[in-house]
This record gives sequence, C-alpha cells and structure tokens, in this order.
Amino acid sequence: MEVILLKDVRGVGEAGELVSVADGYARNYLIPRKLGVAATPAARKQAEQQVAARARHEQAQREAAQAHAQALQSIELVFAMRTGESNRLYGSVTSGDIAARLSERVGDPVDKRRVLLQEPIREIGSFPVDVKLHNDVQITVTVIVEPEA
Repeated sequence: MEVILLKDVRGVGEAGELVSVADGYARNYLIPRKLGVAATPAARKQAEQQVAARARHEQAQREAAQAHAQALQSIELVFAMRTGESNRLYGSVTSGDIAARLSERVGDPVDKRRVLLQEPIREIGSFPVDVKLHNDVQITVTVIVEPEA
C-alpha cells in the first residue's frame, strides 16, 4: 500500500514522502496514529503543495540569513568587563551575551544555541566566534573583551 507520511517515521521515511509499506502496517499502525494517510490523488496533490510551501519557506529563511550575514560581515562586539589579577575576568562572556548583542544589531532575535562558542570567554583579548545564522549560512564575528574603566 502506498502511504504519504505526515510525520517522520524512523526506518520508513520523512514527512511528506510517498512510501510503499505493507497493507497491515499502514492500516494498523501508520494511519490510526496519524503518521500517514493513504496515497489518494487528492492526498498526493496536497502533499506536493506542502512540500513546495516548505521549500519556499526554507528559501525565504536562507535569504534572510544571508542578508543578515552581509550586514554583520565584519562586525566587532566589544564587552567591557571587570578584571582581576593577570587580566582574568570576574565573570565571563557567554554565548547568551553574544547572542543578545547580535540581536540588538540585527533587529531580529538570535538564538544563543546558534553561537558556536566552545566555552565562555574568561580573559581579556580579541576572539573570533562563529555564529550559525542558518544551516547553510555561518559568519565569524570578532568579540573584543576590554577591562572596565
């Protein structure tokens, strides 16, 4: 039986995909659990429209991320922090701090999980930090940590 998957099913396929499965598996498992629908002509047309809409949405997100990347191409974020002995910070500059500053500059929220910082910055200096704006778009920003005056 041919089924259009509504959700990702491990070992079978991804959402929107047309798969051929055993009749009993489709009738007793996939369809009752709303994981798939029978592949009627109307369902196929609807699935194609959903796939096309998802592709348009993904393309719009990619273009927005590329526009943000060009705006932030050579950006420097400056943090003034309290320091102790040997230029060590009392606190640290975290990915959340960097994401908040980037959000201010961009105007759109930047998720702190998109800031690829291995560990918080705990000393004075200049550090390159990668930020993944989209799955296909990644930029490098320079984080400058200065002692507080």
